[in-house]
Amino acid sequence: MTKAEQRQMAYPARNAQADKDAVSAEICRRVLEQPWYQAARTVMWYLHCRSEVRTLPTVIAELGCDRRIVVPYCTVDAEGRKQLGLWHLQAIDELQPGMWNILEPPRERWPEPAKQVGAEEPDVVIVPGVAFDRQGGRLGNGAGYYDRLLQNVRPDTVLAAVCYEAQLLPQVAMERHDIYMDRVITERAIYPGKGRAGC
Repeated sequence: MTKAEQRQMAYPARNAQADKDAVSAEICRRVLEQPWYQAARTVMWYLHCRSEVRTLPTVIAELGCDRRIVVPYCTVDAEGRKQLGLWHLQAIDELQPGMWNILEPPRERWPEPAKQVGAEEPDVVIVPGVAFDRQGGRLGNGAGYYDRLLQNVRPDTVLAAVCYEAQLLPQVAMERHDIYMDRVITERAIYPGKGRAGC
């Protein structure tokens, strides 16, 4: 199937997930327990929207820990190409609804040097998606924000996808530029993905 056809299958499956709060909490608990997460000093978490795995309660709880928590926001580079900016989050009240109603820092604060984080800094990136497979293949929304970010993270950064088991496909349609996840974490299991060596 094409990516468009796979999205048409995956969106309804994600939307139909029952008990999203409880299932999301279980997925996030699994992430927090992993040795590679415990060892991380800087972690990027996405802030959920629509029917994605709900990360906000975990992000709020993690703000009280020693790790540096980073969240993304949608912006453009100097050439006008879509990209994710990375923000060092210290308090949840720094954020407000932005593009697609996703929480993000206010635009006027984006240039603050103390808040800017480079793509090479996170030790772990928690990655959302529309669908995944058990080999680490990822299907995003199609805008390319995460594709561009993940091309610039360090080789040793752990790319950890979180999704409901219902979002898993036998095989995601992957193109040459697409990046495999190191782990795919659901409420039932942790699947070791191919990682960037599988691209």
